[in-house]
Amino acid sequence: MNTLRNKVQLIGNLGMDPDIKEIASGRKMAKFTMATNESYRNSKGERIKETQWHNLVAWGPRATFAEKYLLKGKEVALEGKLVHRNYEDKEGKKRYVTEIQVSDFLMLGKKDN
Repeated sequence: MNTLRNKVQLIGNLGMDPDIKEIASGRKMAKFTMATNESYRNSKGERIKETQWHNLVAWGPRATFAEKYLLKGKEVALEGKLVHRNYEDKEGKKRYVTEIQVSDFLMLGKKDN
């Protein structure tokens, strides 16, 4: 059961090309977003489509993969864990961030030429 703790699995479309950064230690980091869609019918029988946006971060070899293969609009399945963190912005205000730290990718959709 330990493998079920803090596990996130999503299938969706990338909202942006990955933003790649190399930190001081030389380790690579990729930040990007993903949209997941859900649809249902409301009480009037109308079809409602809701989109949720997720912040993603990938490190090391996964960041290199993201840099090489992931593009805005691509359909991707991913697995990772939920991470909450906070920081102080330039004005000294405390900010909170929730993101998914990606551990695995699977490319979906049509293959490009």
